[in-house]
Amino acid sequence: MDESILQGIYNYRRLTDLVATAGQPSEEELAAVARAGFEVVVNLALHDAEYSLPDERKTVESLGMRYIYIPVVWERPLHSDLEQFFKVMDQLSGKRVFIHCAANKRVSVFMALYRQLRQGWSPDSVMPDVLGVWEPDTLWRQFMDEIASKVSG
Repeated sequence: MDESILQGIYNYRRLTDLVATAGQPSEEELAAVARAGFEVVVNLALHDAEYSLPDERKTVESLGMRYIYIPVVWERPLHSDLEQFFKVMDQLSGKRVFIHCAANKRVSVFMALYRQLRQGWSPDSVMPDVLGVWEPDTLWRQFMDEIASKVSG
């Protein structure tokens, strides 16, 4: 598979053969995602956000991929958002999944928590993929710590 076109998507990261993450792709970039063999697009950004596409669901479905929308408010990530994400990721096991938000910040944190809490990765082993995108601010750091303490406590 030629991933060179995917590298142009804002903050694109290939995590495994089955999972890639990024910021908001354009319609042309979504077509490249489909050509690269991804089966599902999961969007954690808000539809009314400044960077969103006019009708991403329609675009994704017209390209033959499934579209899943889990709106996560940037200033207020909820435990229920993360639980819904975990459920979706568990259901998509074995599928090629492209996950995005506006800048791959929400996604990087959600994937780090998924890897840690569902796949048994250590906290230290999940952080390089987060830090490769951004340094989580206080709100997101607290969110990560709260989730980890709920699980370990």
